This record gives sequence, structure tokens and C-alpha cells, in this order.
Amino acid sequence: MTRDVASMSARVITSRAAGQAAAENFPVALRVLPGRYRRHLAAVYGFARSADDMGDEAPAAERLSLLDELEADVALLYRPGPGGEGPRLPVVRALAPAVAECAIPEQPFLDLIQANRQDQVITRYPAFADLLAYCRLSANPVGRIVLHVFGAATPEREELSDLICTGLQLAEHWQDVAEDLRAGRIYLPVEDLNAFGVTERDLAAPATPPPVRALVGFEVRRARGLLDQGAPLVGTLRGAARLAVAGYVAGGRAALAAIAASGCDVLAGAPRPRKRRVAAELLAAQVRGR
Repeated sequence: MTRDVASMSARVITSRAAGQAAAENFPVALRVLPGRYRRHLAAVYGFARSADDMGDEAPAAERLSLLDELEADVALLYRPGPGGEGPRLPVVRALAPAVAECAIPEQPFLDLIQANRQDQVITRYPAFADLLAYCRLSANPVGRIVLHVFGAATPEREELSDLICTGLQLAEHWQDVAEDLRAGRIYLPVEDLNAFGVTERDLAAPATPPPVRALVGFEVRRARGLLDQGAPLVGTLRGAARLAVAGYVAGGRAALAAIAASGCDVLAGAPRPRKRRVAAELLAAQVRGR
């Protein structure tokens, strides 16, 4: 695929993602946050959605080229070309105010792109440690960017944020076992599938077999443990940053609770939490600071 064709496809995908970002809330961009935070977080959300769409929705033969195009544009955001050439993709240009005002480093954006590259070649994870390594690319960078948006990034906070973001990513994977399988991916570690006697055929069943329910219950408890380890981050923050990160924690806890409440029946459909449960978790995280 030529660069011009790749660029055209990239612009279509990123424009759609930007439109979705305008219509939806980024998970931590609660409506009550000040406008400058909402704008920065919406730009980050648009970028993350673009990378995901390039890795999931674009024709398979074009995905790596599109991700290369996105990475090249990020490079121009941080290091303009000889003639002052900047990013061509609107979704990358939209990041410029946040990057400039919040001193967001380049690496988290590159990691998100790399996670989508990895999705093109890795569809199974032998061990839980391998899945955690993937989450370091696919999820943890978002939390680090968010801390920079709020001017709250420190090494200690970033470590706690990584735990929260990994827990959130795992919660999403456990909700979407059936959807991921249809896309040809299994995020449940092979070592855990074997330990619970679960086969890939079991994951394709129309009803969730008992061994799958037991495995998902185990993974839910493990994800909840990571969220709880990272949740003290909330107590280190104040104001809008505290509310936003509490929103992350609340969303993850509510999602995991919804899976558990369904009896870990994740094959019939993705269990989703009710808004009332999310609100209750948000209030609890805000008050307790964890």
C-alpha cells in the first residue's frame, strides 16, 4: 500500500474515531471535570480509539501500514520535519495542546501503537506474565498520560496507576471473551485454561460451561486484586484528578462485579454494570481515597 493510500485510509479511520470521541465520554472524562481536562482527555481518547480501530477494524492487509502511518505522525508531533512539517492526521494534531501544556512524553503513545501491532501477530498468551506484559503496552500508557494531563505524574503514582490500568484491561478482556474469540484472539492465559480444564471449544460454546465459569471467576478475583492494590492512588490526589482516577477504579470494580453477578456467564453476552452500581463505587472510592 502506498503512503498516499495509507494516509487516506488513516484519515478516514481517525476522523471516525474523533467523531466517536466527541460523542462519547472517555472513561475518566466525567462531565463534571473542567473543560480543559475534558478536551485533553477527549483528544487522548480519540488517539487510542484510532489506534484500536486501525488494529481491529481496518482490512487485515492494511493494519500494519496504518499503524506505521500513525507512528510517523506522532514523531512529527514531537519532532517537526525540516520545513516545520507537523502531523497530517487530525487525531494526532488534536493531541498538540495536551502534549504542549501537560508535557506528555512520546513513549506512551508509541506503546499504544505497539500494542496494536502485537495484536496482529500474537493471539494467545502462554502465561499470565505474558498477558501482563501486553497490558504494559495496551493499558498502562493511558493511565500515565492521564496523570500528566492532571499534572500529577510521579514515579510512585505511575506504579499505582499501572496496577489500576492493568486491572481495567483484564476486566474488559473477561467481559469480552466471546467477542475476542470471534476476532481470533484468546486473552485467557493458556496455563490457566489448562489448569481449569478449559478448551478452546468450550470458549465457543453457546452457553458458558462450568469450567469456564470457574476460570473466569478466578481471573475476576485476580483483576480485582490488582485494582485494589492500585486504588490508594486516589488518596494521593485532589480535586479533578482525584475524581477522574476514582472514576477509573469505580468503573473497573463495577465491571468485575457485573461479571461475578452473572455467575461468570461471559459467553452469552458481555456482562455490563448498571449506572447505579458505577455511581456507588465512585462515591465509595472518592470517600475512602482508594
